Amino acid sequence: MESVDAVVIGAGHHGLVAASVLADAGWDVLVLERRDTVGGAVASVERDGWVMDEFSSCHPLAAISPVIRNLDLEAHGLRWSRVDRVVAHAGTPDDPRGALIHRDPAVTARGVAVDHPGDEQAWHDLVGFWHDIRDPLIDALLTRWPPVRAGGRLVRSVGARDVLRLAREFLLPLNRFAVERFEGEQARMLLAGNAAHADIPSEAPGSGLFGLIMAMLAQDVGFPSPTGGTGRLAEAMRSRAESAGARVDTGVTVSRVVTSGGRAVGVETADGRRVRARRAVIADTTAPALYGSLLPTGSVPARLLEDLEHFEWDLPTVKVNLRLSAPLPWTAESARGAGVVHVGHDRQGLMHWEADLAGGTVPEKPFALLGQMTTTDQTRSPAGTETVWMYSHLPRGVSDDTSGALLADRMDEMLDAFAPGWREHLVERWVQLPSDLQGSDPNLVGGAVAGGTNQLFQQLVFRPVPGLGGPRTPVDGLYLGSASAHPGGGVHGACGYLAARAALTDSAWWGRPRHRLELAALHWLYR
Repeated sequence: MESVDAVVIGAGHHGLVAASVLADAGWDVLVLERRDTVGGAVASVERDGWVMDEFSSCHPLAAISPVIRNLDLEAHGLRWSRVDRVVAHAGTPDDPRGALIHRDPAVTARGVAVDHPGDEQAWHDLVGFWHDIRDPLIDALLTRWPPVRAGGRLVRSVGARDVLRLAREFLLPLNRFAVERFEGEQARMLLAGNAAHADIPSEAPGSGLFGLIMAMLAQDVGFPSPTGGTGRLAEAMRSRAESAGARVDTGVTVSRVVTSGGRAVGVETADGRRVRARRAVIADTTAPALYGSLLPTGSVPARLLEDLEHFEWDLPTVKVNLRLSAPLPWTAESARGAGVVHVGHDRQGLMHWEADLAGGTVPEKPFALLGQMTTTDQTRSPAGTETVWMYSHLPRGVSDDTSGALLADRMDEMLDAFAPGWREHLVERWVQLPSDLQGSDPNLVGGAVAGGTNQLFQQLVFRPVPGLGGPRTPVDGLYLGSASAHPGGGVHGACGYLAARAALTDSAWWGRPRHRLELAALHWLYR
């Protein structure tokens, strides 16, 4: 039997971050990955010299995440590509202009003022508000659990008298947040489109905060993508982990977490390999996979398994990838030369789209997030051509291939209206249905790309089930380090980082008393 300090199950980006953090602390770390390549949903494919991202493409959270910035991935070959025209919103085909977030806030502010002159200053005010709260908010979300100190810094950033106002603003639904901040539809539409990166309805609490974060990230760091393809980010993360001393083995499927006396002591693989973990096992897997498949019967409290039956996945995703011989012929000026385009509906139309999804109907007129990747990174395809992805969602619980193919066709038809004549430039169309996404990465269950819903009822202490939150599990020495844990989906590395930090703390002499109390609390909760 092999013996290491820690085994990391899965070399998704969270698993690789955890491996780096543990290896930096001097631990002997082994990462076991089912696929032949690392990165999980951070991956690229090459087709006839064109580079296309298999899953995610643009990573503003990675660009601002202290977790990823502190890894110094640039020393391991990572380079970022950006455009000044960060994200556009094309709401209706007959709008010749659309809306645009430009890297220069003054340009963005002048653009939204077309609808209402007062919105120019309102945009500057929003950017200023973001800069006041950005650092403590990002620290609270990505680097601490529970975020006591970062939360205190966030309170100080606004002053004690405005704490309740800040809390109210964070809880506002997107539509209410937008109308309180702006008078015109340009700025409101930009917030709504950015909020649609999550599966929180625009009338639900928390959607306003998500729209704020994504819009301000676009304004602050842009929507960057790794030069040469998103897979380069995963390669840099592997290089970083290995340079710290971690070992990464691919093509290895972990079939079981071995427990003894209520503690995780190692793993077994599908081919019979056994690895002892002296200190910790970190799972970069979904919560249902960890508790329902990898752990032996009887090691998981029955109450936790009952709660897990209510675990809510995010909406199924259908992704259409295009190779084009020329850029898309947009009707909206703002979309030309933009790295990302939110397309299909204005703010009012988005509410109808959400109603279709909530009602279980495949939308006849979909809304899509679209990336023009050669515009962002010229290395992706030959000069004068364009690589494009666009994705939209099916209703929750509807992930069959027939519905997915229907939605893909309707996305094409939607693009006919907003970029008429685009089919004349089509070189290849590659559709990824929910089954394709899950087949490539088992963590993307039913095409859910965020590791579970972003709605408030499954965040913080409710993620993945009601409990203490964070990466700790009721099994001593076992940590959940995937998007199923706080803070959830996105390429930010926080889930792996928090799992590794918890393992390090619990192994230190000064952390053991607290760890025993937390384990006792978890067993009491799930008894």
